[in-house]
Amino acid sequence: MSDVVVADKGKSAHPGRGLLGLTRKSKRVGVRVDMTPMVDIAFLLLIFFMVTTVFRRPLAMEVNLPEPDARVEVPESNVMTVYVDKDEALFTRTGRSPLQPLAWGDLRATFESGAAANPNLIVLVKISRGARYEPMVDMMDVLEDAKMQRFSLVEMKDADVAAVAAVR
Repeated sequence: MSDVVVADKGKSAHPGRGLLGLTRKSKRVGVRVDMTPMVDIAFLLLIFFMVTTVFRRPLAMEVNLPEPDARVEVPESNVMTVYVDKDEALFTRTGRSPLQPLAWGDLRATFESGAAANPNLIVLVKISRGARYEPMVDMMDVLEDAKMQRFSLVEMKDADVAAVAAVR
C-alpha cells in the first residue's frame, strides 16, 4: 500500500504561478510506502520453506557384528585380502597369490573386477594398529561404492606386518 501526502492550499487560476505571474518551484510531494504487507509475505515464505524443507539425514553404515564364538569356513579362493600398513600403503592378495602393492585410486576398480570374476568374493581388510582412523573409514566408503556387501575388518598380526615389510 502506498499513500501520497499532499497539502491542500487552495486553488489558483494558474497553478504554479504566483501573484505577479512568476513561476515558483512546486513543493515535493511526500510519498509514503507501507512495508507491512511485504514483511508479512517475507515471513510467510520463510515459515513455509522452514516447514517444508526436508533436512538430509546423516548417512551411517550399518555394521553387523558376528557372535563371539561364530566360525565360518570360507575357501581361500573366495577371499581378497587388503593390507593397510602404518604408512597407509595398500597391498592386496587374492587367495594364495603373492602380495602386490595397490594405489588408493585403483582400489574401487580392484574390488569391482574381483567381484565380477568371483561373485562369492569376500574382502578381508587388515589394518595396522599404527594407521590412522581415516583409512578405515575411506576403505569402508570404497567398499560401499563398489557395492561389496561381504567384508571384514581386522587388525594386522605380526606375521602380516612381516609379510608386508618383505614386499616393500
